[in-house]
Amino acid sequence: MALGTHVAFVRYADGSTMVMGDVVVTEDELQHVIDAWQAHGIEQTALHKHLLAQTPDLWWAHVHGHGHDAVALARGLRAGFDRTGTPPAVAPDRPAPVDLDIARMEAALGAKGSVEDGIYKIIFVRRETVTDGHLILPPGLGSTSAFNFQPLGGGRAALSGDCVMRADEVPHVLKALRRGGIKLVELHNHHLSEDPRLFFTHFWAVDDGVRLARALRRAVDATDVVPGG
Repeated sequence: MALGTHVAFVRYADGSTMVMGDVVVTEDELQHVIDAWQAHGIEQTALHKHLLAQTPDLWWAHVHGHGHDAVALARGLRAGFDRTGTPPAVAPDRPAPVDLDIARMEAALGAKGSVEDGIYKIIFVRRETVTDGHLILPPGLGSTSAFNFQPLGGGRAALSGDCVMRADEVPHVLKALRRGGIKLVELHNHHLSEDPRLFFTHFWAVDDGVRLARALRRAVDATDVVPGG
């Protein structure tokens, strides 16, 4: 739903590798994890919450590394993970039907989604090329809008997600979300030096799944994105 850790690696023509990711940690773990990363050259580019209230207290730390030794980057990340209660990755289960009107939700959003671990997800990506200095950032390195729906029965869903925006799009997206009854959680950056400058807002709501999709569509239409496929 909102508790997954994600890291992505990309190899460039000069032989270097960039890693970026979003790591969920408890508040008690946070400083120890950051110390471990910093000792291994892994930078932090953002620190924030995705949810309004949770037990235990959780934080999401965005990480960044770039160099010619991809294994060293992976080991640096692992040094931080070892300071957390993050379990090892497991193979996903076969997707099971979810109690949501997916056809109407996809029609409302104009995009197809997928089911993973019982959560229905839809992703959008920015149209423009996003760069960090002279390096192009693929969408998987943090320039996506992601909407996650957890079925609650009777077509209702808990919604958690984030929306990627340029600065001029931010006011329109925030207004669209609030007009749809969606609660705002955070407004922040994921990167330090990307171009164009991107902002992200995390949000939360519980309502009928189709109604939520229609509210999100107004936010999607305020940004320059396309379905992620």
